[in-house]
Amino acid sequence: MKVVAMVGSNRQESYNMKLTKFMQKRYAGKIDIEILPIDQLPFYNQDEELDAPAIVKELREKIKGSDGILFATPEYNASISGILKNAIDWFSRVETVMVGKPAMVVGASMGALGTVKAQMHLRQILNAPGVGTLTLPGNEVFIGSVHEKFDDEDNLNDESTVQFIDSVVTNFVNWAENAKVTS
Repeated sequence: MKVVAMVGSNRQESYNMKLTKFMQKRYAGKIDIEILPIDQLPFYNQDEELDAPAIVKELREKIKGSDGILFATPEYNASISGILKNAIDWFSRVETVMVGKPAMVVGASMGALGTVKAQMHLRQILNAPGVGTLTLPGNEVFIGSVHEKFDDEDNLNDESTVQFIDSVVTNFVNWAENAKVTS
């Protein structure tokens, strides 16, 4: 299964990027995760949407060719980051390449609640007309106190968290495969 990932943080030591790269390595035999460079997208501009910049066109094609989308979101002021919202805006206009794509949402933060508020907001956005992703229900991945759960080599070393993500990834793959058959 081919999955594209949008990581909503451009911080060099981003925990959400570390989480995505951990998932990329751990589930390589199950899902092929390609991290999209959404931090390289220009600000969305409706004046340019009909003749979008080359990077927008390139990433649209990658989304089109994928079997699903992984969203890894930090929480900024109880919502998603501008980088992630900007990407969603580009990919929900003109060519609505996310409509009907199975999506999995994860998030990590140093706070106790993980990214609960950001993920609630993101799920609302992903349900909007033009976006229309199919989000995996009932499998929320909120990783709180994440700074205590990675080792020096950026491996997620909290066994209960790893086991939980294992089960959610399995659920996602099964759900996405069934969604493909019925659509």
